Amino acid sequence: MTFRAARAGQIGELWLVTGSQHLYGPQALAAVAAHGEEVARGLTAGLPVPVRHRGPVTTAEEIRRTCLEATADDACAGVIVWAHTFSPAKAWIAGLEALGKPLLHLHTQFDRELPWAEIDMDFMNLNQSAHGDRELAHALTRLGVRRKTIAGHWRDPTVVTRIATWTRAALGMREARSLTVARIGDNMRSVAVTEGDKVEAQRQLGFAVDGYGVGELTAAVEEAGGAQVDSLLTEYADTYELAPDVRGSDALREAARIELGLRAFLDARGAHAFTDTFEDLGALRQLPGIAVQRLMAEGYGFGAEGDWKTAALVRIAKVMAGDLAGGTSFMEDYTYDLTPGGEAVLGAHMLEVCPSIAADRPSCEIHPLAIGGREDPVRLVFTAHPGEAVVASLVDLGDRFRFVVGEVEVIEPPAPLPKLPVARALWRPRPDFYSAAEGWLAAGGAHHTVLSFPLGVGVFDDLAAMAGIELVAIR
Repeated sequence: MTFRAARAGQIGELWLVTGSQHLYGPQALAAVAAHGEEVARGLTAGLPVPVRHRGPVTTAEEIRRTCLEATADDACAGVIVWAHTFSPAKAWIAGLEALGKPLLHLHTQFDRELPWAEIDMDFMNLNQSAHGDRELAHALTRLGVRRKTIAGHWRDPTVVTRIATWTRAALGMREARSLTVARIGDNMRSVAVTEGDKVEAQRQLGFAVDGYGVGELTAAVEEAGGAQVDSLLTEYADTYELAPDVRGSDALREAARIELGLRAFLDARGAHAFTDTFEDLGALRQLPGIAVQRLMAEGYGFGAEGDWKTAALVRIAKVMAGDLAGGTSFMEDYTYDLTPGGEAVLGAHMLEVCPSIAADRPSCEIHPLAIGGREDPVRLVFTAHPGEAVVASLVDLGDRFRFVVGEVEVIEPPAPLPKLPVARALWRPRPDFYSAAEGWLAAGGAHHTVLSFPLGVGVFDDLAAMAGIELVAIR
């Protein structure tokens, strides 16, 4: 299975815009341009996408036009601005107010060390980021422009790592602004946290939530059959450990038809995230299990019981993680181990946990499902691998949105779970179980989350800043 990128065949890029002016003549501007090109090449080596140098920009019209071009370019995920020499900030006002992409203010200089014996006024005039960036930052603050500020030399690994984190958030923001979530059926009845204001979510985060009757999905499933189903059944056998009662079963063939129909349904509508609910299955014979798990492994977002916010966040997190190892999944806090000194959370769901987090080859099994009133569904059963991770939630508080993000350590269960017929993960929250649980409850965090190994709190913090929403970090 191949992860589906945010844009087909396009990973995106960042623009590095260097600010200067004509006061010091064409020779200085040529040096600024050369420096910008080298910094862009150097940053590209350490970031998840290439950096393209745009500059130097020296006039209000150049800056405005560059900002408008960045806003209109779908490949541009964000803009890094560096006032290389003194760049009068009034010239930036129109451009900054027109910019519709995430902005990073990189406060750096070209040389790491000062050449003490060679410093003259020509050197001082060319190398004055300490001067120019303060002028630019004042305008940014005065205008109330959302931005990330990172100070340090552009070759410093710590600086590059921080820029990489911001870059992943910018890629997530780009995905959010083009994302469609297909809400198949409605919300689980009487549940509060999965509800929310879809219009405001689209205004602030960019993603659209479109509702569909489950009959439209059923029609797509009914069209699936023949050689496609046979091919998918072969893939199941090659990829997973098939339980004896699964191999050759009618239930597995139906699960394959659901996967084919669901993928066709989503792709026909350009949706990279979706929801369903066991309370509204129409003519579907099974609640989708393995189909949802495999689609998540390909990069689709998912939320159970109509939870469109978590579906969107799963997709955004998968795009932010990109090709990093570890996996990202829909998750739910299910039950606790409250043994003193060993307190932990056992996370799981009825069926839908992504196999990208599996420690070993998943087992493909059929078990009864007490809710939904349909045939016993096929699902992948496994335990998540150990490691550092985060759990993240997006909630609607009525007058504002909030991310709640907690650091956790996923651990191996202390004993086998032979009777638990679902995928699961066991983790210890930071800083400790009681502080984390009380903090999550006080912040209004949801029971549905995104569990991600490659992402940290920082990338969600940057994403929240780009979208202008709150973030509560528990760590």
